[in-house]
Amino acid sequence: MFSCFISFQAVVKMAAVEDEAVLSQHSNVDESDWVPLKLTLVEYPRGDWLGKILALTSLSPFGILSGFVALILFRRDIHTVVFFFGTMLNELLNQLLKYAICEPRPIQRNYIYQEYGMPSAHSQFMWFFATYVIYFVFIRLHHMNNNTTLENVWKTVIVSSCVSLATIVSISRVYLQYHTWRQVFCGAVVGFLFGSMWFAATYFLFTPFFPIVVSWRISELLLLRDTTLIPNVLWFEYKNTRQEARLRGRKLVSMKSQ
Repeated sequence: MFSCFISFQAVVKMAAVEDEAVLSQHSNVDESDWVPLKLTLVEYPRGDWLGKILALTSLSPFGILSGFVALILFRRDIHTVVFFFGTMLNELLNQLLKYAICEPRPIQRNYIYQEYGMPSAHSQFMWFFATYVIYFVFIRLHHMNNNTTLENVWKTVIVSSCVSLATIVSISRVYLQYHTWRQVFCGAVVGFLFGSMWFAATYFLFTPFFPIVVSWRISELLLLRDTTLIPNVLWFEYKNTRQEARLRGRKLVSMKSQ
């Protein structure tokens, strides 16, 4: 019995030594400089439900970027690729302006942000996206099932949604103390101007070369396609998909009846 007790004490001592070794390793790791990933870090006051909603809304750019990736992978439309490339150039422009102006953020919490705040990246991104979509809707998107009323309703819904989301994201950056009103306003102006310039460049300069680009061997391997001459891609794909499904359904019925 006594020997069992001694053995138990030895096991406890060994476990304690191992725990101390693990704790010492963790303490060594904790001495390193830990920094948050500011790309997705959004803070809001505890218990502030409005701040929480605005914090979630400020993550909209990441949802839009995910949508870009999904569209490029599954649709392979060259216009979408150019739109996405313009979005990346817009982000590059924002970083160049930030480090050229070097205006700090107005944040007043313990954590010190090393990134500059002029102009607001979120505001510039959202207004670039909203501006481009508005031009696209009124210039490129038309002939929706030959129903003018339905077409106008959908255009109003799309434009209102883009403008509303861009406005809410811009307000959230001020409410959450990441930017001043001036930084957000400048970001919106830059996003609007660059969005207008990029759509004009795409519409007048790049679009005429789309048929040439999609005829390249590399474009065929990547399954890139040009839908510029199709007035409404959604309606076109809906009609053709429904027609093809009906045709295949009839063939299947005829094969079973034989």
